[in-house]
Amino acid sequence: QVQLVESGGGLVQPGGSLRLSCAASGFTLDYYAVVWFRQAPGKEREGVSCISRSDGNTYYADSVKGRFTISRGKNTVFLQMNSLKPEDTAVYYCATDRLRRSCYSGSLDDPYLEVWGQGTLVTVSS
Repeated sequence: QVQLVESGGGLVQPGGSLRLSCAASGFTLDYYAVVWFRQAPGKEREGVSCISRSDGNTYYADSVKGRFTISRGKNTVFLQMNSLKPEDTAVYYCATDRLRRSCYSGSLDDPYLEVWGQGTLVTVSS
């Protein structure tokens, strides 16, 4: 069964850090581009970051640039989130498509990805 599983969410104070993980089962995530999205209550889903397969090319939304870092591990993709703000509160999802190996300028706006995780909740609050 092809699936993605996110973990690492939780409650953190403003200014704090969290590291999210996106682990694959049933296929090799290392071969494909991976995108992190988030959706806050009452808001549309927003693309956060993308990492390509081989060259590690990355894209970030302006709202997280300089604070979030996407990286790869073995069959896993991480999202290191620093200097968290209350407006970062959302359910975070990772997604991939076995036809996409590289990120492109529209990756953060592309909802038509093949495999999605179930999401992990990040709450930034004092």
